[in-house]
Amino acid sequence: QVQFVESGGGLVQPGGSLRLSCAASGSISSIYAMGWYRQAPGTQRELVARIISGGSTTYADSVKGRFTISRGNARNTVDLQMNSLKPEDTAVYYCNADKVQGRYWGQGTQVTVSS
Repeated sequence: QVQFVESGGGLVQPGGSLRLSCAASGSISSIYAMGWYRQAPGTQRELVARIISGGSTTYADSVKGRFTISRGNARNTVDLQMNSLKPEDTAVYYCNADKVQGRYWGQGTQVTVSS
């Protein structure tokens, strides 16, 4: 099993910034990718950004140029810097880790962008 500690969500005004952090622990030896997904009410969970073990990154078109995913200082930690936030970025953000054995999810952290 993989456990997650997610932090950094909250309420921010449009145009503001937030930084999400996620630390994975437990059975982490074979994690090959980590990322952030989000889900707004009434919608499906969608990819926000993902980073694989070699360092390559993938972003949703809606966040390109505004969000940056990076590895944290400790192994199997990942950060998401979110700038120029928009109301449509409001969602629950979930940390994710991919292993050959399957996908693992954090419990989620709420991000609300509102004036």
